[in-house]
Amino acid sequence: MDNATYSLARMNMFMHNHPTADIWKDNTLAAPYWKEKDGSLKRFDFAVANPPFSYKAWGNGVNTARDEFNRFEYGVPPAKNGDYAFLLHILTSLKSTGKAAVILPHGVLFRGNAEATIRQNLVTQGYIKGIIGLPPNLFYGTGIPACIIVLDKAAAATRDGLFMVDASKGFMKDGNKNRLRSQDIHKIVDVFNNQVELPRYSRWVSLAEVAANDYNLNIPRYIDSSEPEDLHDLNAHLNGGIPQGDIDALDHYWRVFPTLKADLFQETRPGYSQLSIINYQLSIKQHPEAVGFVSRTLALYHQWRDYHRERLENIAIGDKPKDLIRELSEDLLGRFAAADLLDNYDIYQLLMDYWAETMQDDVYLLAESGWNAGKVLRELVAEKGQKLSETPDLVMGKKKYKADLIPPSLLVARYFAEKQAQIDELQADCDGVTQELEALIEEHTGEDGALTEAQTDAGKVTKANLTKLIKGFKQLTIFDDGETEEDREQLAICEQCLDLFDREAELKKAVKTAQEALDKAVLAKYPKLTEEEIKTLVILDKWGGTLEGRIIAEIERVTQQLGSRIKELDERYADPLPQLVDEVERLTSRVNEHLRKMGV
Repeated sequence: MDNATYSLARMNMFMHNHPTADIWKDNTLAAPYWKEKDGSLKRFDFAVANPPFSYKAWGNGVNTARDEFNRFEYGVPPAKNGDYAFLLHILTSLKSTGKAAVILPHGVLFRGNAEATIRQNLVTQGYIKGIIGLPPNLFYGTGIPACIIVLDKAAAATRDGLFMVDASKGFMKDGNKNRLRSQDIHKIVDVFNNQVELPRYSRWVSLAEVAANDYNLNIPRYIDSSEPEDLHDLNAHLNGGIPQGDIDALDHYWRVFPTLKADLFQETRPGYSQLSIINYQLSIKQHPEAVGFVSRTLALYHQWRDYHRERLENIAIGDKPKDLIRELSEDLLGRFAAADLLDNYDIYQLLMDYWAETMQDDVYLLAESGWNAGKVLRELVAEKGQKLSETPDLVMGKKKYKADLIPPSLLVARYFAEKQAQIDELQADCDGVTQELEALIEEHTGEDGALTEAQTDAGKVTKANLTKLIKGFKQLTIFDDGETEEDREQLAICEQCLDLFDREAELKKAVKTAQEALDKAVLAKYPKLTEEEIKTLVILDKWGGTLEGRIIAEIERVTQQLGSRIKELDERYADPLPQLVDEVERLTSRVNEHLRKMGV
């Protein structure tokens, strides 16, 4: 109905390779385009829709009392709120086994009056298969939370409940809006399609329970998604010790680390324990069961990587990257379902994030140009008066280069590691001299400092000023018999500083020379790379190395969470109340004694 929306819809169809899609511009409710020859609404197998939220002018041109399509048999929506008008139109447009998913504002789940009547009728007829609650601030133009109403006419007569999902907590910030991540979308689809009940996330609700709630479908009435409160133990605050209940609450860790619990805690009295190891963070990390957990988890990744290596090596011109990532991601998600302590959807997201950041561009490049793209190092040239639009990967004199597939660091790590180590050693020596020089200057540039006179107006000690100052001291030695021990000390400091300047300059030159030689070797290596070498660099070193690093970080995060919780409990109950009272009395006594001595 809206010109901009109509144009965007047509453009989207072209962009998504559906150029023959039929997009019609008109009022869907007042003058439906999709009709049968007899004038009735055309019926569809599937419908997906995102109608305008709470559209006020929905009734223009619609005769609800004598609707020729009989769309309002279950109730007439409010005159200034068209959410249910669109839902009823879609419901009527479905075949007897048709299905639909419609995005609507959360208010349709609980608003009263006419909408309550429609909602009750749709529920009792069994048309609503499920409801998915979405995070707030997802859609442009509104910050209110929305939901997906899933309609299904198939088996509606025998439906005795509906499936609810509270997906309102799974999202990421994207500018001033929220956005569903790949893992959030996949989890919603998996849970809903398989009707999986998860605590604080999803559950099947009987029609009897809905009826008991007056057909109010507000999701928090049925799913409590709030995190359980972290309760304090007053007995522990009074008498010390970590409550056994708090320790047992970490049972999901103890099932994976069965002996770690006994190694960390020692019972001090019935129901309370204390830590038996001081450096428990290190003990957790080095514990054989934790080491085994890391090894088992990484083995899942290595099995996935090795299984798909041949497929990745056979990426060819004309391949479809979307098919590849679907295959890779689904298998990774399935394999990590067996992982201890880790959420396989989090691991899935690691891959999808890396795909969006880097891997997607690489695969599209390979599908367009083949593996020889790894040999390409583009020279970057800026237009006159403009800066480079890309950050160079390699600089040789005035020439700057960009590697689209294989960054120079990968070549250095695999083929020039020894040269890089030498440069790193030279740089470390140079940094050491620079720090020594800075410390010397800081120490001797205060009032009456030996290097104060070598400073510029901006307060910086320069080599030129230092040379001039040393020359002055030496002339003083030749022509002035009044030289003092202080003068000799100042001269020694100045000469030491000058020597550090020279050593720093020498080392910087050595680093620069070695780096230029390395860059030259790397530049010469690119065109000599074989296809097998390119595949190894891309698949193992680039893609594999990055993903493995991120999975290791996720594994470490799990063990760190255990250590953080133990630290929190230890600190919470470390000082029982009697101990604090005694400490207050002791300090009060000391203060009073000081006041008495002061005559107060």
